[in-house]
Amino acid sequence: MPRTRAPLGRTALAATATLAVSLSVLTPAHAADTAPPAATAFYVDPHSTTLEAAQSLKGQARADAQLLGSIPSATWFTGGTPQEVRADVDKLTSAASKAGQLPVLVAYNLPFRDCAQYSAGGAADTAAYAAWIDGFAAGIGNRQATVILEPDGLGIIPHYTNLDGSTDWCQPAEADPATAPANRFAQLNHAVDALAALPNVKVYLDGTSSAWLNVGEISDRLVKAGVQKATGFFLNASNYQFTENGTAYGTWVSQCIAYATKVVPGDYASCGNQYWNGGPATDWQGTGMSNYGRWSPDATDPALNTSGVDSRYASILGGVQPTARFVIDTSRNGLGPWQYPASVYPAHEDWCNPPDRGLGARPTTATGSPLVDAYLWIKVPGESDGQCFRGTAGPLDPARGIADPAAGQWFTQQARELVALAVPALSPLTCHVKVVGTNVGGPKNRGFIAALTVENRGTQRLSPWHLSWEFEGNQRVRTVVGGTFVQTGNAVTVTAPRAHPSLAPGKKTALVVSGTGDAQAPLQFRLDGQACTS
Repeated sequence: MPRTRAPLGRTALAATATLAVSLSVLTPAHAADTAPPAATAFYVDPHSTTLEAAQSLKGQARADAQLLGSIPSATWFTGGTPQEVRADVDKLTSAASKAGQLPVLVAYNLPFRDCAQYSAGGAADTAAYAAWIDGFAAGIGNRQATVILEPDGLGIIPHYTNLDGSTDWCQPAEADPATAPANRFAQLNHAVDALAALPNVKVYLDGTSSAWLNVGEISDRLVKAGVQKATGFFLNASNYQFTENGTAYGTWVSQCIAYATKVVPGDYASCGNQYWNGGPATDWQGTGMSNYGRWSPDATDPALNTSGVDSRYASILGGVQPTARFVIDTSRNGLGPWQYPASVYPAHEDWCNPPDRGLGARPTTATGSPLVDAYLWIKVPGESDGQCFRGTAGPLDPARGIADPAAGQWFTQQARELVALAVPALSPLTCHVKVVGTNVGGPKNRGFIAALTVENRGTQRLSPWHLSWEFEGNQRVRTVVGGTFVQTGNAVTVTAPRAHPSLAPGKKTALVVSGTGDAQAPLQFRLDGQACTS
């Protein structure tokens, strides 16, 4: 998964490649290139990996997972055949469309993904990737979707030569140094073309983070990857950098793209960046910016002050306006990055399950910044970054004293930290459903009967109340004692009986549900639309 790398930008930038200049004439052309409505509702998947993880947990750990599963986060697609990914994407986007919500999809299957590290894998070659991403795009069709295209895809490029002439650290022996960089840009351009051709899709490319590549370096890579044909780029995927820092950094990247494609084509070297923040407003006095505080143009700490770089862009852009928009992953950045203790670990790996971090801003399109389309939960909070050894032989994470779960697996301890330390604070769910169910009948006429106790833990009287859920299988409800029901597909809604329509705060009501199929509890119930623990 994405992480902080040794930054590029402490040395002077060299001239950019011809490809960047040739792509600079391209402009966005698809209908989804408008800012999203402020009231956009992102899709909450009732069958998410977070809610699946909750099924094997108990007590506080289960409540944490069900709380996190009630908040919209991205769904990751990481492999499979073109036919399989098409079917999976179609299933998700169909469900989101039916719910009237906008799904966030992550395409994560590039060849040499993550440079064979914690999240290694990906398509076999360029042709295989093209077929896979075409299947992904076909699964969306004419439905609405936001696509996060290949986290790490531009931050880690095999055998890549940076603008300053240095070679990127990722040098897998299996990749041909002569063709690997060009292949990566070809893969991403094809993906942008396939997704941007869809009428209701917003597609964002990897813009790394404010603690990773310098502004000129990532701007050059974004242009080579086709950002001007896309909606824009995403920042901070699976990372912990402050939202304010991402907003400043993303604005500079957008401004750099505008400058180096419209004012002085190819001049990425003149783009101000986070590794030296001097400019006209500071009388060209500057320093490297710190990640351990929130950046702003009026910060009293020079290492947090953006005014110098801001004024540099104002002076070089003239009347040219930046147009590349971006989104920021706020899933785990409420407290910012881990300020690891110096000289304790051989490699701090501050991107890998750092302790005592908090959830950030909830997903929303109301960002207050014209270039920031949304705050999203791209990383699924609660899922591990990998087994973090921090330069030791392992098997324990020395910062935690335990063995971290493998990448993508549920990490109970981290989920607890994220919820407890969330900024802004996160309230617990306001309802609870206790389920006691059993199978009835034989193999040929399998059925179930379940007793449900529904508790209103909120502060509002519900009248009439409605309890809803989605089955995981092909169960069909036949009777409900204690309410009336409607079932459409696998979705069920039970409405309070007319004789007793209200459910006061702190009160409970009982239901008995019977039907056909296995006695398998839904992953999450909702009471009057609000998610419940169970």
